[in-house]
Amino acid sequence: MLDAFSRSVVSADSKTAAIGGDELAKLREFINSGNRRLDAVNAIASNASCMVSDAVAGMICENTGLIQAGGNCYPNRRMAACLRDAEIILRYVTYALMAGDASVLEDRCLNGLKETYTALGVPLQSTARAVAIMKAQASAHIKDTPSEEFAGDKLRFMGSPVVEDRCASLVAEAGSYFDRVIAALS
Repeated sequence: MLDAFSRSVVSADSKTAAIGGDELAKLREFINSGNRRLDAVNAIASNASCMVSDAVAGMICENTGLIQAGGNCYPNRRMAACLRDAEIILRYVTYALMAGDASVLEDRCLNGLKETYTALGVPLQSTARAVAIMKAQASAHIKDTPSEEFAGDKLRFMGSPVVEDRCASLVAEAGSYFDRVIAALS
C-alpha cells in the first residue's frame, strides 16, 4: 500500500532524481488538505452503516428479484453477505481517500473482485448500482449537504464549514475511487 509520499518517493527513485517541481507541489497540497481529508473520511465513516443499508435497499428497490426466492439477497445470510461486502468496499474507498492513493483499494479490494463475484453468481450490474448510490451519498456527506427530503427529523450535519471549492477536489477524488470500483465490476 502506498500513500502520496511513498508514491512520490517510488516515482523519484525510478527516475533516479530528487523529488521536486510538480511532485513537491502535489505533496504540499496533500498536506494542506489534511484536515479536510480527515473531515471527509470522518463524514463517510460516521455514516457508513446508513450509507451501506440505503445503497443496498436502493439496489433492491430497482431489482426486487434480488430478494425473491432464488435471488442473490435471499435468504438472510446472502443479504448479510451483500451488506458486509458493501461495507468492505466503502471502507477501502475511505482508506484510499485518507492515503490519497488508490493502491490499497486496487490491491486489497478490487484485485479479482469481478472474477470472484462472477464465480459466486453475484449480479455485477446490481452491485455497481449500489456502489453508485454510495458514491452519491459520500459526495453529499463530504460536502455536508445531506438530503432534507429523505432524512426528515433524522437530518444531521457534520458541523464542518462547507467551502465548495475546497471540498470539490475531495468529492472528485472520492468519486474517482468509487468509479474504480464500478469499472472493476464492469
